[in-house]
Amino acid sequence: MTACSASPDLTQEEAMQEVFDHYRGFDGAIIPVLQEAQNIYGYLPKEVLDKIAKELKMPFSKVFGIVTFYAQFHLKPRGRNIIRVCLGTACHVRGGSKIFASIKDQLGVGDGETTEDLRFTLETVACIGACGLSPCLMVNEDTHGRLQAKDLPAKLAQYQ
Repeated sequence: MTACSASPDLTQEEAMQEVFDHYRGFDGAIIPVLQEAQNIYGYLPKEVLDKIAKELKMPFSKVFGIVTFYAQFHLKPRGRNIIRVCLGTACHVRGGSKIFASIKDQLGVGDGETTEDLRFTLETVACIGACGLSPCLMVNEDTHGRLQAKDLPAKLAQYQ
């Protein structure tokens, strides 16, 4: 089964209809349908989950259970920029928690929260695989390492 890439010119509802049409009749379509829906909406609103449950002829509770089981799915809007602060062993030893506290204070949000302007979502992770750069964080796909709290305002200013 190949992924369905709805045309960018469609409304969200039309794009979802294309997704349903593409996956109709496939066993195990729930995960790709949820992924496509999240790509279309940026997260998975309750109304979309209701529609998915109806289209796939599944109980809402099963769809909701799948969404809440997998960390890749989000029930609330997320920021344009996802900040992942590493709190793994190497980063922790070298001040990762201070980096996290500084960003948390600067943005006014906690772990898993999004700024009101939807610019940033802040998350902690166990490891980003850049232990030699500790303490480090990722913003979207960019890794920033050997951080100090004083570096953070300039780093975050790069992301609009």
